[in-house]
Amino acid sequence: MTKPVVILGAGLCGSLLALRLAQRGLNVEVYEKRSDLRKAHSEGGRSINLAFSDRGNKGMKLVGLEKKVLSLCIPMTGRMLHQKNGAKQLSPYSGRTHEYINSISRQGLTALILDEAEAMPNVTLHFNHPCSSVNIERKIAYFFNEIENKSIEVKGEVIFGTDGAGSSLRKSYESHPLFNINVSQEFLSHGYKELEIPPANNGGFRAENNALHIWPRGEYMCIALPNLDGSFTVTLFLNNTEGEFNFSNLKDANAVTHFFKSEFEDLFVLMPNLIEDFFSNPTSNLGTIKCDRWHYKGNTLLMGDAAHAIVPFYGQGMNASFEDVVVLDEAIENHGGNWQQVFEAYQANRKKDTDAIADLAIDNFHEMKDHVANPIFREKRRLEILLEQQFPDSYFSKYALVTFNEHIGYREAMLRGRAQDQFLLDQISENNPIIHGDLETLLTEINRHGLEAINN
Repeated sequence: MTKPVVILGAGLCGSLLALRLAQRGLNVEVYEKRSDLRKAHSEGGRSINLAFSDRGNKGMKLVGLEKKVLSLCIPMTGRMLHQKNGAKQLSPYSGRTHEYINSISRQGLTALILDEAEAMPNVTLHFNHPCSSVNIERKIAYFFNEIENKSIEVKGEVIFGTDGAGSSLRKSYESHPLFNINVSQEFLSHGYKELEIPPANNGGFRAENNALHIWPRGEYMCIALPNLDGSFTVTLFLNNTEGEFNFSNLKDANAVTHFFKSEFEDLFVLMPNLIEDFFSNPTSNLGTIKCDRWHYKGNTLLMGDAAHAIVPFYGQGMNASFEDVVVLDEAIENHGGNWQQVFEAYQANRKKDTDAIADLAIDNFHEMKDHVANPIFREKRRLEILLEQQFPDSYFSKYALVTFNEHIGYREAMLRGRAQDQFLLDQISENNPIIHGDLETLLTEINRHGLEAINN
């Protein structure tokens, strides 16, 4: 009997990978350490909605799920910026009206893909099976079957690790005496905690639902994304130990109330369950993981967060993981059943882009908590929107390059976008005449700087 392809982790990346490999005719077995989320309650305090955009949609198109997924989405056309004095302003994501991102339920999206994968006759899902280690030489994964209370081992044709930032496969790489892998883990000094704006009494939304809401406060911020039930998931990003307000000194209801009333007053009045949510939901870390080797020969491969976990500030974690599956599928198409060639081509093509989006996500952390309220940054966004409106086929901001131009890699988007940003910021800071003159001349100079960045 042919050995199955084994996938560790039944999250977003693992479930999509299982579905696509099954569509290619492979026998697939998926092992997940948690219970089946379609039957169990979701984990409190863990991100329940995500920003779904064009790169992620490539994965949905690949497996034929685009229409079903879009039915789960709430479009968000821009960032709604909330100032401390209560003033608010919508900053569009693009000057092109067809470009926007979507809020989508993590659980709903994962459940949909799992349903589709499970419906395939050549896919088997195993829940409550934590993986302790992988023998990467022999392609054997070791699990504990919590349902039957026994240890098992599974030999695969190949083993994929899509088991998140704490990947068992990656840890097995690190412990292998002859596999020299370099892994870096960098954590922000900030953590995050999830809260909620409940639906209005009539079941509607208490705030504009077609926007991603941001309360930028320099060293900390809140963001809120809408859910289909009329609620918003609110995430507080705050330093763990430093500053006047931090997670360490918000120890009681009075301290939390004072913090929110003084810093986020308009948000505070929308969250009647703030205190309960604050002390019930965990405080979680924010970190980036990079590693220089994703595969061992043709035996095993890391994908998704297991290979390249990033902080959430560009809304690209899920989208990057879905794009991983698309890039892998292209390598399979080009190299057939030679897994070593597939894995080598995949990493050579993909790693430069995942390194780039990791760096961009850190950049966007500083932009969202601070720069969006800066007058120079706001002037830059005004000019970018004008350029996109007047030259929709010729100008793309850094955000648009990353989020809406899925045909180019993250690295190219980063290099072009950073060069364009620096040029515009310099012209605005120096009040150069070019920013007040003919937009076509400005466009020519911006594009020249962007192209020079990717050609050098």
